[in-house]
Amino acid sequence: MVLPEGLAIPPLPYLIGLLVGSVGVAGLLYLLRPPVTNWTVAAFAPWMATGGILHGLEQLGTYPPAIAPLFEAPGVYLTLAIVTGLAWAFAELVAEIRPHGSADRRLGVIGTAVAITFGMLSIYQGIGAGTFSPFWPVIAVVVSVVVTGVVWITLSVVFTESAAVTGPAGALVVAGHAFDGVTTAVGYDVLGAHERTPLSRYILEAGELLPTAELLGAGWLFVLVKVGLAAAIVVLFREFVKDDPVFARLMLVVVAAVGLGPAFNNLLLFTIGG
Repeated sequence: MVLPEGLAIPPLPYLIGLLVGSVGVAGLLYLLRPPVTNWTVAAFAPWMATGGILHGLEQLGTYPPAIAPLFEAPGVYLTLAIVTGLAWAFAELVAEIRPHGSADRRLGVIGTAVAITFGMLSIYQGIGAGTFSPFWPVIAVVVSVVVTGVVWITLSVVFTESAAVTGPAGALVVAGHAFDGVTTAVGYDVLGAHERTPLSRYILEAGELLPTAELLGAGWLFVLVKVGLAAAIVVLFREFVKDDPVFARLMLVVVAAVGLGPAFNNLLLFTIGG
C-alpha cells in the first residue's frame, strides 16, 4: 500500500455532487480551450497551497459536519479542482473581453488572494487556541527556498534545455517537492510527526538505519529522493512538452500539486496544530 492513511470516500450525495461538478467544469474548460503555458502552470501554485490549507483545517476539526466531507482526502482534490477550474474559466472569459489582460495573471492573483485569506484565518485560529508556533515552519520554508534555488540553478547549468523548455512549470515542480521533502523531514525529525503515506514512511525509516541518522536525522534521505525525482521529471519532460505542450503541462500541474499541496498541509499543521 502506498496511499496515505485516513483516506475516506465522501458519502454518496457528496461524491455524486463532486463528480457532477468536476465533469461540468471539465466540459466548460473543454469548450473554452484556454491556452496552457508554463506560466499557466505557475498560476496554479496558490491554488495548490489553498488545497493543503483547506485539508489541514479539516484535519483540525474546523468545519461543521455538513461541509467537512468536501475537505477530507480525497474529496478535497475534487472540491479544489472544481473551484480552481471555475476560477480559470472566469480568468479566461475576462481575458476574452479585455484582451490586454492576462488570464494566467488573473488566475494567479485570485488564487493568491484565496490562499492568503485562508492562511490568515488559520493563523488567527491558532493564536486564539494558543497553538500558534511558527518557528520550525519558518525554518522549513527558508531551507526549502535554498534547496529549490540550488537544484534549479544546477538544472539550468547541467540540463539547460530542459530548464528552458519547462520554465516556470519545471521550477514549480522542483519547488513543490523540495517544500514537501523539507517540511516532512522537519516534522519527522524535529517535531515527532507521523508520516501517513507508507512509501514515504519506508524512506524515512530507511534513513534512520543509515550511519548519518545520529547527526543528520532520517529526513535528509527523503528530501534527496523528492528533489531527485522532481529534477528527473523536469529533464524527462523536455521532449514531452515540445511534442504535446498542453497535455504535458497539465501533467506538470498534477506533479507539482502532489508536492506543494502536502507541503502546505504540513506547514499548517505544524504552525497551528499544537
